[in-house]
Amino acid sequence: MEVILDGFLNQNTTYDYTDYEIKGDLEPEGSEALWILALYSVVLVVGLLGNVLLLAALAQKRLSWSTSDTFVLHLGVADILLLLTLPLWAVQAGQSYGWFFGDALCKISGAVFNINFYCGIYLLVCICLDCCQFIANTTPLFFLKKPVLVHLSCLSVWVISLLLSIPDLTFLMAEEDAMCVPKYPQSETNWKLLSRLLHHTLGFLLPTATLIICCSCVLPRLQCRSESLQKQRAIMVILPLVVVFFLCWMPYNITLIMDTYLNSSKKPHDGSSGNPEGSLKTALMVTTGLGCVHACLRPLLYLGLCGNFRKQSLAMLRCAANESISSLWELGVGKEVLPDQSHEGELKQMTSEHQQV
Repeated sequence: MEVILDGFLNQNTTYDYTDYEIKGDLEPEGSEALWILALYSVVLVVGLLGNVLLLAALAQKRLSWSTSDTFVLHLGVADILLLLTLPLWAVQAGQSYGWFFGDALCKISGAVFNINFYCGIYLLVCICLDCCQFIANTTPLFFLKKPVLVHLSCLSVWVISLLLSIPDLTFLMAEEDAMCVPKYPQSETNWKLLSRLLHHTLGFLLPTATLIICCSCVLPRLQCRSESLQKQRAIMVILPLVVVFFLCWMPYNITLIMDTYLNSSKKPHDGSSGNPEGSLKTALMVTTGLGCVHACLRPLLYLGLCGNFRKQSLAMLRCAANESISSLWELGVGKEVLPDQSHEGELKQMTSEHQQV
């Protein structure tokens, strides 16, 4: 019996599948979306409660304001701004389609995310520099007699953060069936590399090197028994703040550096090495969520490390009267009292000496 092959079985054409690429769905689905939604919800609730408690504690110190209070206030404001954008990202994570809040909220949300990072790292640099000066020479870098220097330094931090976030305000756009992503002009590589280099150098590497130098100068002081208890407490508060900040933000920046390197040396994809771009996008999504978690961790660190802030918070929760504490954060920054308070202290000291005589 002779079998005759005809139709599609008689086709001898071969197909080349080397250029074929399987595009997996990069959007979180099912359990992954639920986990992201639950994470953002917990961060939003805990972060807002903690930062509102922080601002309430600062509001009760109107008459005894210190330098550390100013820095902590600006850190709290930056965290609250980021927390207010989390519902948008949470809704985005729970949807199977793209960003539907419009270009304006896309630009604002992306810029606020980066502003929170820049403000956080630069304000930590200011606190560490002032603490190092205080520990080394017993003279803070920002004199209380000139509080305008403190406000100017915080204003400079906000201005630098806004300038570094201009690429996000310019290029972020909401695409159909896609995330809120930056859309660069035809010279995509040049603009993208320029914005990434600004982020990596001015926003991450330079302040990171400064923090590492400050911490390396501060660490030996922990083993020095001649140091006062006040300075040792300041070190034990600042070091965990820096360590937790880097634990939350270092994975995101490392992933962003890898993405920048791959984009700068992009080669035609041959389909034999999987989909590295998809893996990097997934890693960026995960590390971005980890960076947002830091917005709710800072108040918890204050509660665990700063005994005065813990006492003040418990007194407010119990609606009990609590005496004004000169230092809530024990950072060793701005420990000088106000001029009126210094005169009162001198009068009390003179009175006690007169009584002893």
